[in-house]
Amino acid sequence: LTPRELDILIELAKGSTDREIAAKFVVAEGTVKTHIRHILRKLGVRNRTQAVAYVLRRGLIQ
Repeated sequence: LTPRELDILIELAKGSTDREIAAKFVVAEGTVKTHIRHILRKLGVRNRTQAVAYVLRRGLIQ
């Protein structure tokens, strides 16, 4: 994952919405959705919940 994708995944794990993540990183909400799509594809998971569980189990985020 890229550093930005990891940042977004951390925010997802905190329960942040796409809109909140976009505001925090000063990007468009569509950009956040694109990053999330890339995260899901790279991790081989189907949804955000699975992505967060994947990285938590592997200790990539705390």
